[in-house]
Amino acid sequence: MSKKLLKSGMIVSAMTLISRVLGLVRDMVVANLMGAGASADVFFFANKIPNFLRRLFAEGAFAQAFVPVLTEYQEKRTPEETRELLSKVAGTLGGLVTIVTLFGVIGSPILAALFGGGWFLDWLNGGENADKFEQSSLMLKITFPYLWFITFTALAGSILNTRGRFAVSAFTPVFLNVAMIGFALWVSPQMERPELGLAWGVFAGGLIQFLFQIPFLIREKALVRPSWGWNHPGVTKIRTLMIPALFGVSVSQINLLFDTLVASFLVSGSISWLYYSDRLLEFPLGLFGIAIATVVLPALSKKHVNAEGDGFASTMDWGVRAIVLLGMPAMLGLIVLAKPMLMVLFMRGAFDITDVQMASYSLMAYGAGLLNFMLIKVLAPGYYARQDTRTPVRYGIVAMVSNMVFNLIFAIPFGYVGLAAATSLSALLNAALLYRGLHRAGVYRVSAATLVFFAKVALSTLAMTALLWYLLPSEAQWLEWGITNRATSLTLLIGAAALAYGMTLVLLGIKPWKMKPARKG
Repeated sequence: MSKKLLKSGMIVSAMTLISRVLGLVRDMVVANLMGAGASADVFFFANKIPNFLRRLFAEGAFAQAFVPVLTEYQEKRTPEETRELLSKVAGTLGGLVTIVTLFGVIGSPILAALFGGGWFLDWLNGGENADKFEQSSLMLKITFPYLWFITFTALAGSILNTRGRFAVSAFTPVFLNVAMIGFALWVSPQMERPELGLAWGVFAGGLIQFLFQIPFLIREKALVRPSWGWNHPGVTKIRTLMIPALFGVSVSQINLLFDTLVASFLVSGSISWLYYSDRLLEFPLGLFGIAIATVVLPALSKKHVNAEGDGFASTMDWGVRAIVLLGMPAMLGLIVLAKPMLMVLFMRGAFDITDVQMASYSLMAYGAGLLNFMLIKVLAPGYYARQDTRTPVRYGIVAMVSNMVFNLIFAIPFGYVGLAAATSLSALLNAALLYRGLHRAGVYRVSAATLVFFAKVALSTLAMTALLWYLLPSEAQWLEWGITNRATSLTLLIGAAALAYGMTLVLLGIKPWKMKPARKG
């Protein structure tokens, strides 16, 4: 079981790596074009709202509710019944998302006022940020249809994932990055408002992703004609699971939107600094956390359907170990190398050393919560695979309210950095509550062997961090170097850190390539 999961996880990670690298290239191009000024704030704002809804209708709550039910149909029902389920789900989900998309396009000023309250008040009172409100309203009309395209893309990806075709859905985001890079290089420079070119890049990227999935669905004989089926038993079960999951699985996204609302009242550039630091956080989160969660959910769902209790616990254990093994060094590495990474990736064109300094503070604050963000991705499927979406909701409410309280506490003295710190603290609370719930239910409990494993990983990470601090050049040296020397130095530092970490693991008796879940007992 662990070998199959490891192979699937490596496939998803490899495809995700390509996407994330191109994502960083995209952000480098955007940073060069717009830096972290007012135009960048507006674009990131207009892109964040449809992406938040994407997590609700597509990759988040829907996937968590749909995959277990589809797995059950594929294991227990006939192919005809499974195809009928796909038809009803596509028609029902598609109808709802079409309505939401139309509302988003038509009602974009309402959304801009709701989530950009600071800009809206300036618009009402003739303040300096009035133009930001007008531009964000316009750009939302362009970016919002992305929600429609990506919802069907995620539906197709979920179907393919349940059939073991992980590479397709993991590779699909590459097309969004390619489209945005193309528009940033050749369309935006020709426009009076470069951010509008980027918005059209988002639209085109969503369309291409949607079209890319269709041939693979045909090959799997899973391309069906959508039909409305609100009361279909399978759809009823999915929406029953999905409605509470809408809140529970998107807590971090709601927190980020609340951060955006608060940041609209802060100094110009705050939204952009948070965006760039969040993008670097998303690299290891997507490469490791989401990749592992992607392969774990279908496996857990199958174990639950076939009543394999020990297998379920072992799969959970494998997922948690894998997250700790990869997440702990990624967390410390992100914190120590915050400034060098921002310099190498973004410091050119309109993005200057001041932006590096400001973004590095929020990156370190976000980085402190990376391991918890990743653990949430693996612990939550322990509930969703058992078709329990209500329990994570309770924990999500606590985490979200806590984040809002933390925001109010930390935003006043620390500004946008306090918002990032508040998000990390709420992630810690959410992960702790998720584990406590699984422990109390007897679904998953950390064994003594796993605790020893954690301790060895922690020691290896400390050794890696000590070496990084010893080798790290001074800030003056980084500023003196050109881009080639910076990139070379950063690459060597990451390579040395990875080597030190791997060697220490082996010396302590951990061989990641032979990692197996702990036996229940």
